[in-house]
Amino acid sequence: MAHFYAQLPEQITALSHREAVERYAVGAEVPGRAIAGLSPEQLNSFPIPGTWSIQQIVCHLMDTDLIASYRMKRIIAEDQPRFDLYDENAFAVRLQYDKLSAERACDLFRANRHMTADLLRHCPDDAFARTGQHPEAGPMSLALLLRLYIHHLNHHLAFIHKKRALLSAPPP
Repeated sequence: MAHFYAQLPEQITALSHREAVERYAVGAEVPGRAIAGLSPEQLNSFPIPGTWSIQQIVCHLMDTDLIASYRMKRIIAEDQPRFDLYDENAFAVRLQYDKLSAERACDLFRANRHMTADLLRHCPDDAFARTGQHPEAGPMSLALLLRLYIHHLNHHLAFIHKKRALLSAPPP
């Protein structure tokens, strides 16, 4: 996954810390809007064989945002915390994303994003320079982690839109 961390678009890296927090907060509503109007069958279909369903993507977004929020909190509260790795594909299979509620995943994503954004709004500017240690990517600042998860949402939203189009279900 280290390659993903190295691919932030310029429009995200150029944001001030405060602009990044607000962009992150706006993302809270995105997954729920992205799946609006889809049936359970559409959510769990595989219009592109060998890739995740829309439901699996939404559950992945929920889990990764919870992990990102935890990492951000640790960076703020602790000195040089060490992060652990997780296997996103094992999560999708063994946590049975296909049997979970996509709507509840979106609700949890939304609530977590809003709560984390509130926390970030109260951070002094120097908190964004604090770092944690990722086992593959090395030191990661709060500023970088925040921007990565803005990008992460955009990255997966593109897949959801493509799959909706293949299902003849354009975004609402």
